[in-house]
Amino acid sequence: MAPQETQQDLTPKKLQSTYLNNLMNRLITRNPGEEEFHQAALEVLESLEAVIDRHPEFVNMGIIESLVEPERLIKFRVPWISDCGRVFVNRGYRVQFNGAIGPYKGGLRFHPSVNESIVKFLGFEQIFKNSLTGLPLGGGKGGADFDPKGKSEAEIMRFCQSFMTELSRHIGEDTDIPAGDIGVGVREVGYMFGQYKRLNNRFTGVITGKGLDYGGSLVRTQATGYGVCYFVEQMLAAGGRSLAGTTVVVSGSGNVAIYAAKKAQELGATVVALSDSGGYIYDKDGIDLDLIRQIKEVQRARISDYLNHRSSATYTENPHGIWTIPADIAIPCATQNELDAVAAAELVQNGCICVAEGANMPCTPSAIKIFQENGVLFAPGKAANAGGVATSGLEMSQNSLRYSWEYEKVDRKLKVIMQDIYQSASAAAKEYDAEGDLILGANIAGFMKVANAMLAQGAV
Repeated sequence: MAPQETQQDLTPKKLQSTYLNNLMNRLITRNPGEEEFHQAALEVLESLEAVIDRHPEFVNMGIIESLVEPERLIKFRVPWISDCGRVFVNRGYRVQFNGAIGPYKGGLRFHPSVNESIVKFLGFEQIFKNSLTGLPLGGGKGGADFDPKGKSEAEIMRFCQSFMTELSRHIGEDTDIPAGDIGVGVREVGYMFGQYKRLNNRFTGVITGKGLDYGGSLVRTQATGYGVCYFVEQMLAAGGRSLAGTTVVVSGSGNVAIYAAKKAQELGATVVALSDSGGYIYDKDGIDLDLIRQIKEVQRARISDYLNHRSSATYTENPHGIWTIPADIAIPCATQNELDAVAAAELVQNGCICVAEGANMPCTPSAIKIFQENGVLFAPGKAANAGGVATSGLEMSQNSLRYSWEYEKVDRKLKVIMQDIYQSASAAAKEYDAEGDLILGANIAGFMKVANAMLAQGAV
């Protein structure tokens, strides 16, 4: 995160519309210190300046004021017992941001950084991401400031059960359907689903990202990473190019990063770098993903262990240095604001032609500006990483049918959804005289569906 740079980018004077400028000022005043939420809101409001000129009804009916205010924010304590018998207390959250087009949908994040600003920024982004998928899903998000790292299996289970004991009263298969995010994988989802089932005596599709043995969907684990590459391939194809023969750098080493790297390799690219919170590995011969999965998913070890098995690799502490590696395509998949202006300048200087956000808002506003000024193709997270929630929506459909689709069918549906998202964002950008600006296009395309639904339902 680059707080000074980010805060500087949040100056409301960037908004030419007096109405939107005043709205942004009120949002900052009413949500003090919530820089991540401010940043996400500003990006969307900038895109809506042209929209309100054509659609004054959105102003008259207070649609945008309603959109930037969560329908409800739930904050609760989560007490849990450690293996040594001590009681610890964490803070849990669920923001149900907008349900105009369907039940709230969005992941749960377990990480020490989780706070009100983080869940509001994620929930706000989720509104537009879910809208872009074409599925009937509202926007929500949640989590806790709990760190699963260093905890035993029993401690993680007890925390998840305590967390779900409170959350269960606020969710349901037709109300709010959480999923996983950072720190919440199939293990954590399983513990939470089991607790929900015990509390409610019902087996429903109330949470997605479940194990395949009890209602999970094939491709769900791979979906966000695969979806990023499907989006990038579509974006490159518009200019007569493809991933084949390119060099790719991917930050992170969780599900999104690993499966973005896997799909990039399948499409003919060479992925040369991955990272975790400690540092990054560079392997000029191409990353061995089977080895990475063994280290990160089975051993739950540090990425530096890769060097014990590959003499062609190097390891460097400080994960932010990964962007100094020359690459045609950069896919940041770690966390918000990980790629700043300095890193963006390095990528441009080294000949990067495309950046796709695998994480939520991983690029700072100044970094994005540098990419746009230098003609680098840029895929915003709300469009490029929507594959995860899209496949969660497909899991919900399978749960409702009490049926499981084969891998190829889910993957095919995912690919079509990602292609449609690109086409929708591209068409909206062109319609509003900003051809090629996928940030503006994704924001407008996502907004219009939600805003029209709100109008139809009485501006709610």
